[in-house]
Amino acid sequence: MFNTFLLYHEDFLKHDTGLHPENRDRLTSIMGYLKSEEFLDDFELIRPNPARLDWIKRIHEEEYISYVETLCSSGGGYLDMDTPVSAESYKAALLAAGAILKGIDLTFQHKRPAFALVRPPGHHAERSRGMGFCLFNNVAIGARYALEEYCKSVAIVDWDVHHGNGTQEVFYSSNQVLFISIHQSPLYPGTGNYTEIGSGEGKGYTINIPVPPGTGDSGCIQAFNEIITPILHEFRPELILISSGFDGHNDDMLGGLTLSCNVYHTMASALFKIAEKYSGGRIVATLEGGYDLTAIPKCFINTICGIEKKEPYVVENHKDGREIYDRLRNLKSFFNRLWNI
Repeated sequence: MFNTFLLYHEDFLKHDTGLHPENRDRLTSIMGYLKSEEFLDDFELIRPNPARLDWIKRIHEEEYISYVETLCSSGGGYLDMDTPVSAESYKAALLAAGAILKGIDLTFQHKRPAFALVRPPGHHAERSRGMGFCLFNNVAIGARYALEEYCKSVAIVDWDVHHGNGTQEVFYSSNQVLFISIHQSPLYPGTGNYTEIGSGEGKGYTINIPVPPGTGDSGCIQAFNEIITPILHEFRPELILISSGFDGHNDDMLGGLTLSCNVYHTMASALFKIAEKYSGGRIVATLEGGYDLTAIPKCFINTICGIEKKEPYVVENHKDGREIYDRLRNLKSFFNRLWNI
């Protein structure tokens, strides 16, 4: 049995993007894998409800929300050149946000982790616009909800291959939310330089770790060990949210970090240890990117195993990765000074 609540709804599949990389097969590949490996019955499967509109409005401007609803109700179109929507996309986006809210309720009520297996993804969505396949910023909505309903501090760790520009924008001046992103650079959307550290009361609470193509497992693990976990120990979050993109995998078409599925187990395990120490194990992940239909289920199940302190279910051969130790050493020094570690 798995201890992690799995939040899923078949209406996520109604967000019809056609042959776009972010399509319904991403979720059906994971659910099909869980069924074929006889894992599906081992999860407590929760069907979420759509998020109330007032929670969406905590993060997004009303004019933008109305625009998305109108575009979808008229049959669909494009929010930008990369972000198609269909007639049911607005409802699916409300449901995706509702899934992370339900996950947060469950983790605070039961002190068990949760994974919101959703689409559309969210971390690129800014206050006034959707972009990069994202409509509403699920993880940002979840963080705001948690702060108003349950706790005073939230850490968001984003390991998608692309920088979570929307999440950064929302919390750039907040000292209640620690936003940490490890991402490939250069790459879309072109944000996430290490010098972007927050402003005002939020100065120091945005941590960007841009790493080059070919970084591999070893570079990401070094970043976790030397930068991410020490800062999380200093922050002592009452809740950890994970923007869990799997597009850093070696087989993914949209990234080049050359990661194996092994590293997602390592990163998830590191974050759960932090959650266990400071928040009673309260940790909620939500699906962001990941487009290789063979890789994404393996990365997902290894993430679950890492969160639950189980051995990795899938072990892959992996490349040693690009030598970036000097670069990370410099970043470590920069962030240590920022946090007085």
